[in-house]
Amino acid sequence: MDAIAPVRLALIVVFGLCGLFFTFVSMTGVLRLPDVYSRAHTASQADTLGAGFTLAAVALAAGWDGAGFKTVLLLFFIFVTNPTAAHAIARAAFEEGIVPWTEGDERR
Repeated sequence: MDAIAPVRLALIVVFGLCGLFFTFVSMTGVLRLPDVYSRAHTASQADTLGAGFTLAAVALAAGWDGAGFKTVLLLFFIFVTNPTAAHAIARAAFEEGIVPWTEGDERR
C-alpha cells in the first residue's frame, strides 16, 4: 500500500458525502419550493453539484483506466446539460405565461 492510498480514500469519502449532501439539498428544494422557476434553480445547481461530487468520487475510486475516463466524460456532460435543461424549462414556463411566485403570494 503506497502513501497516497489513505489520502485517496479520504477524498473519495469526502466527495461522496458532499455529493450526498447536495443531492439531499436538491431533493428538498424541489419538494419545498413554490414554483417552477425556483425548483428549476435548485434542481440545476444543487443537483449538478451532487452528481458532480459523486462522479468525482467514482472517478477517484476507478482510477485512470477506461471507467475513470468515462466517468469524467459523464461529469462534463452533466455540467453542460443540467443547467441547460433547467434554463429550457424556465424559459418554456415563462413563454407559457406562468408568473413567478412572489412574497405574499397565496399559491404555494
